[in-house]
Amino acid sequence: MQQIIQGALALGLLWSIMTIGVYCTYRILNIADLTAEGSITLGAATAAAAIVAGTNPFAASALAFCAGALAGLSTALLHTKLRIPPLLAGILTMIALYSVNLRVMGKANLPLLRVQSVYSGLENMGLTKNMATIVFGGGAALLVIVILYWFFGTEIGCAIRATGINARMSRAQGINTDAMKTIGLMLGNALIALSGALIAQYQSFADIQMGTGSIVIGLASVIIGEVLFGKKGFFSRFVSLVFGAVTYRLIIAGVLKMGMNANDLKLFTAITVAIALSLPVFSEYISTFKKSLRTEELPCSKS
Repeated sequence: MQQIIQGALALGLLWSIMTIGVYCTYRILNIADLTAEGSITLGAATAAAAIVAGTNPFAASALAFCAGALAGLSTALLHTKLRIPPLLAGILTMIALYSVNLRVMGKANLPLLRVQSVYSGLENMGLTKNMATIVFGGGAALLVIVILYWFFGTEIGCAIRATGINARMSRAQGINTDAMKTIGLMLGNALIALSGALIAQYQSFADIQMGTGSIVIGLASVIIGEVLFGKKGFFSRFVSLVFGAVTYRLIIAGVLKMGMNANDLKLFTAITVAIALSLPVFSEYISTFKKSLRTEELPCSKS
């Protein structure tokens, strides 16, 4: 049981970086970007191909980060320059990335056996693979949160947040909203690709199908984090995303331990996200029901 919990915690921390990337586009920019399904695989493919070719794993992860930024740039250009709706622009980039990822890997599955990874240094210090991943993943997630917290406090970061809140008002204030959308999409997909690179090194392979359903997993982690751990301050929101990703992985590990068929995981995730997204509606229904009960309980005024 301990191994299952450690494995879920390790994967959750690595997926939390992807969750933060999804949050940057979905919550901050207010764009449902489906590029994530292709960019996470692109990050894994780029890092795996570079490591197999003899590149340092840290440099390979940096290359994956840059590759993800290029994927986000592609979506941004389709949206801002060609005026394609952001949802469709993301779908087009995602479809194109399938072929790009196959080209990068050279085949559908690229193993990473007997090669150095970003976790190798910690493993050489005596830590197990799961513990090494937990330490590295936790440190990486914290570093990403600190950098993003600083960045979104800068002039450009505030402009990106303003663009997501109200693009028309932002343009009226002289903000180049197209540029802000481009930076936001590049940053989000770069983080998603970095997460893919770290996940591939943990799993010791990169697979062309590993991005399937990743956007739903990211959204599930975002919603779980916001619902369970709140969204009071900007820094606490980023921290809640990490807890959300870890909680999601622990839930998945738990339902698998209870005997759920692995083929049903996507359905389970979709239902979880649907319920989480519907919570505000259910809250309104409950609130309305309580108000109606209070009204009925009030004594009739004397005539």
